[in-house]
Amino acid sequence: MLIHPVYAQCPVCIVTVGGGLLLAEKLKIDSFLISIWISALNTAVAYYMVTKFKKPILKSGYFWSILFYLFTVIYLDYSHQMKGINSIFGIDRSLLGLSVGLILSILSINIDQLIKKLNKGKVLFYYQKVIIPLIILIIATFFFKKIL
Repeated sequence: MLIHPVYAQCPVCIVTVGGGLLLAEKLKIDSFLISIWISALNTAVAYYMVTKFKKPILKSGYFWSILFYLFTVIYLDYSHQMKGINSIFGIDRSLLGLSVGLILSILSINIDQLIKKLNKGKVLFYYQKVIIPLIILIIATFFFKKIL
């Protein structure tokens, strides 16, 4: 076989997104938008991590994504980064961004899996597992940037 399977949640992708988030914060980009991508990073780490576990009970990407989400919320609250000022609909910008990011990330993973299921286990295009979440997150970022 000339082409090897590609795992979208690879360590290089994760480090790249993490570095980009640090840069975004330094550039004073809205915490809501950054939080969407932080949550996407958490989900990518969670889904990559479950591929390394042998026990079935630990192989749930949903479980680890939600756990990472909760750890991030606890950390942001503990470090006083969720101040409640400048909120959206009465919800802290970071908390809302993390929630939106989690939902969009899991949605994009489900869309990828649905496409593969409908296409008899095959992808429609190379790097589909990477491109679908990326496009969904970019569209959401532009959408929320315009309306907020």
